[in-house]
Amino acid sequence: MKLRFILLLFTTVVTAIAKAEITLPNIFSDEMVLQRETEVLLYGWARPNEEITVYTSWDNATTEIQAGNNAKWELKVATPKAGGPYEIRFKGDNEIVLKNVMIGEVWLCSGQSNMEWSANSKIDNRDLEVENANYPNIRLFTVAKRTANYPLEDVAGSWAVCTPETMQDFSAVAYFFARKVQKELNIPIGLIDSSWGASCAEVWTPASVFEAHPELEAAHELIAPNQWVTIEKSTLYNAMIAPLTKFKIGGALWYQGESNTANAETYQQIFTNMISSWRAKWSTDFPFYFVQIAPFKYGREYEGGIVRDQQRRTLSLKNTGMAMTSDICTVEDIHPQNKQDVGLRLANIALKQHYKVWPDQEVYGPLLESATIEGNEIKVTFSHAEGLHSKDKKNTFFEISDREGNWFTAKAKLKKGFILVSSNDVQNPKDVRYAWKSTDIGNLYNGAGLPASTFTSE
Repeated sequence: MKLRFILLLFTTVVTAIAKAEITLPNIFSDEMVLQRETEVLLYGWARPNEEITVYTSWDNATTEIQAGNNAKWELKVATPKAGGPYEIRFKGDNEIVLKNVMIGEVWLCSGQSNMEWSANSKIDNRDLEVENANYPNIRLFTVAKRTANYPLEDVAGSWAVCTPETMQDFSAVAYFFARKVQKELNIPIGLIDSSWGASCAEVWTPASVFEAHPELEAAHELIAPNQWVTIEKSTLYNAMIAPLTKFKIGGALWYQGESNTANAETYQQIFTNMISSWRAKWSTDFPFYFVQIAPFKYGREYEGGIVRDQQRRTLSLKNTGMAMTSDICTVEDIHPQNKQDVGLRLANIALKQHYKVWPDQEVYGPLLESATIEGNEIKVTFSHAEGLHSKDKKNTFFEISDREGNWFTAKAKLKKGFILVSSNDVQNPKDVRYAWKSTDIGNLYNGAGLPASTFTSE
């Protein structure tokens, strides 16, 4: 009986090997978008040493390759200018034909619930937005929620054309971003949504970062478990980002930070290292644009302000951009319903910085440039400050500190292009900060109507 079982098992294994077929990762499917005017990697699995031909219709080229004895194969192909639809054919012991493939711009969209938030989660003008979401040149891929202890090679999901049916369950911020970029560039846009509500940055960060920066381990211990997602570091990176790192992207969008208020003081460090690690895995310094979290009633009085400032400081990393949102939120709701302006502001940053469409358009609110002590005042200057103004005369969102580090509400005098901050309680000021409380919705804007970022000079 035992011998018969062994023979049956052997026969099953041999048959399975003999019938091994070309298999593609799920990121390759009908309706997909490939990054334009670059070299993209096509890859998958097959029978060990199987001979495979790959045909791409945009250049009418056929290439022969052979799978390795590890049953894997890969091929670099050059992509043309934006356009389509095209076909890609893979032929070996079996044949796979990918249809309606477009060439354009691919953006990875990640973060926590504000990125995951869809029209069906409730957004402003929900019914009208869904009804008009017919964009055949916008393609959507939602990565299924998975965790893993080690980096995986595939994700669950498939591409879909943007329609009212598919848009309503997709990331609203990503959709509104793509709608604007697609309109301005008139090229196909592919969106990959890999997000998970309530997730902290640590779960999206590779293990190598924690190995190189053990101090981040201690910071991670401050994150409390929640009922919606694991807080185990690297697990979402392993399952939902690592499998995509062979797939060429044009850039990344990020909306996250609310779940890092517990260790707010180290957010810049984890965030900067996360961005750098992703770029290293993709072997390219792609643009990375993120959303500054909105004011909200968090547990501690200042933790929201600290994260906002940490995000501002992350702009020191090259090829990044930040959309401010303090003017399109309510402190009562951690999920602002106005996702249209969030997506639009991210799109405007991309159109100016990456696509060079609007070189003269302002896409940022005022950002701290310098804070200089002048007697009992601090002179604060800003970049992106043309048309600097306050929406009321009080300017109560400024605070100033003395030499002992005590903070006092300050008066702010708006001058042409800068602000003088002072307090009757502080004769020898040290630092200045603005909109520092978690719930502070500041009143300082530039001429483009964009709000100033929270900051501290400390």
